[in-house]
Amino acid sequence: MRSNYHAQLTPAVRVLSQAQIEELHYATLEVLRRTGVRVLVEEARDLLRKAGCWVDGDRVRFPAGLVEWAIRTAPSRVVLCDREGRPAMYLEDGRTYFGTGSDTPFVIDIHTGERRPSRLQDVVDMTRLVDGLPNLDFVMCMGIAQDVDQAVSDLYHFRAMVENTTKPICYTAWNLRNLKAIIEMCEAIAGGEEAFQRNPFAILYAEPISPLQHIVEGTEKLLYTCRKRLPIVYTPGMMFGAAAPMTSAGGLVVANAELLSGLVMAQLACEGVGFVYGGGVTIMDMRTMSVTYASPEFLLNMVALTEMAHYYHLPVFSFGACSDSKCFDQQAGLEGGMWTLLAALAGGNLCHDVGYIDSGLTASMEMVVLGDEAAGMVRRFMQGITINAETLALDVIDAVGPGGSFLGTEHTVRHVRENWFPTLLERGSYENWVQAGKRTLGDKARQRALHILETHQPKPLEPAVKQKLDAIIARVEAEIAGGH
Repeated sequence: MRSNYHAQLTPAVRVLSQAQIEELHYATLEVLRRTGVRVLVEEARDLLRKAGCWVDGDRVRFPAGLVEWAIRTAPSRVVLCDREGRPAMYLEDGRTYFGTGSDTPFVIDIHTGERRPSRLQDVVDMTRLVDGLPNLDFVMCMGIAQDVDQAVSDLYHFRAMVENTTKPICYTAWNLRNLKAIIEMCEAIAGGEEAFQRNPFAILYAEPISPLQHIVEGTEKLLYTCRKRLPIVYTPGMMFGAAAPMTSAGGLVVANAELLSGLVMAQLACEGVGFVYGGGVTIMDMRTMSVTYASPEFLLNMVALTEMAHYYHLPVFSFGACSDSKCFDQQAGLEGGMWTLLAALAGGNLCHDVGYIDSGLTASMEMVVLGDEAAGMVRRFMQGITINAETLALDVIDAVGPGGSFLGTEHTVRHVRENWFPTLLERGSYENWVQAGKRTLGDKARQRALHILETHQPKPLEPAVKQKLDAIIARVEAEIAGGH
């Protein structure tokens, strides 16, 4: 027996020192005290005023003590279940999960290879694809369906997802009315309000608007979700150089101020409610004036933001296999692999946007399949190296001896399946690759996506539950038509 012996270390990456983390924290407290944020919902301003904030019109400034109270009050973990109510994702320190992204206006058609506007069937197909991939853990809709009424397209997105996967769902809602309808759907599936609270299989994604604004739609959704005692992802999406300072330090302070002020509102609405920290802290490419999804600065900023989440002991929303490339090509593979590995090394929890290309404007099924392969590869890497009497294999080494072979030993048989084996990446001989048709990674990814769509059947919802979902959507459509 050894004293003071750590059984195992796993790979990790860090970009901030403890002193830098604390400096960013204190700078954020100063921004919240001196500059404050805009809060456009009177109900939220009243909550903040009663809690000790200074309110001047729609500008709210925060005492440090209130911010640090909210940090202490928020739970350090959020548990998301599958559609059957079984725990599926533990959003806590040391656990990383990967899933798709949300709300792209375009998709690469898997059959024609052409870029076109998203349709509702694309949301169905993307969800079925993720349901059939072993290394992707949750679903976002990956499209804004252009072939349904845009006023309720989010309801159709949610129904398409929940009918085609049992995996957890991260969803968006256009407004408070539609959010209430989606939560009503969730409660119908779970078996009631309390059942959904206890075992949530879906989590809302909402945003403040940078810089330093909590607008009506986002704030109303935040308050309602928290008062329903449901966890929420409430994270900014900003471009440094446009909606935040160009420097990483300044941009991180603005992002953190938006996050922590949102956290205060969440905890005032329902003390102890789950709050997922994080966000898109990317940069503007000043040559093209466009957002960059895979710049090294974005990756650095996201690692730093993840470290801030760990400092606050909050679960964190991060990124997966996404790319600025306009098609599924070598650039997409390079950038997607970088994102997947760095998100895991940094300790991200809910890592979304797997399958995004074209800087978040286009969804690619081939990229989703690549993200699944990358997630499996990275998970094996993150397991690190186990060192104990069995793995040191001293008796085996002695028995085989110099010049021998380990190929036929029982030790090799016991441990060979601990290695990761790819489903897409090529490891065979050149001759075998030629005989198999010289298939590229892109060919294999497309063929695998098509195979899953043709053969995989997700577990269906009960017909009575489906009828309830249809009735909820029909009611909302009737309310809109009637002007309510």
